[in-house]
Amino acid sequence: MLRFAIATLLLSSPAIAQVSTLAATDGKNALGTVPCATGGAPLSDCHAELRHHDDGTTTLAVALGAGEVRSIYFTDGVPNSSSSPARISHETRGDLTVIFIDPDEVYEIPTAALKRQ
Repeated sequence: MLRFAIATLLLSSPAIAQVSTLAATDGKNALGTVPCATGGAPLSDCHAELRHHDDGTTTLAVALGAGEVRSIYFTDGVPNSSSSPARISHETRGDLTVIFIDPDEVYEIPTAALKRQ
């Protein structure tokens, strides 16, 4: 019983919950979650849809809550714009692409997911 309680505690831990997950894919598009944060809040899981287009571009749509969706647009796996008029930047941290949208949005995406299969 103690092991079950410890496992439940670990699985409910924010540190464990802050990873991208894949719920469904058709080989071109994927549904799941990505770690994201807005307004200075800590990272949390946000529902997301990743769509690869025939022209080599990719769109990531992230549900921010309260009906708001942030779209981030990629060309050849590099984020170049978003649905926000604010400045966008990114950096690579190991196997993650971390996207920053001024002043306080952060998104973590597995770099491999941004490449066409």
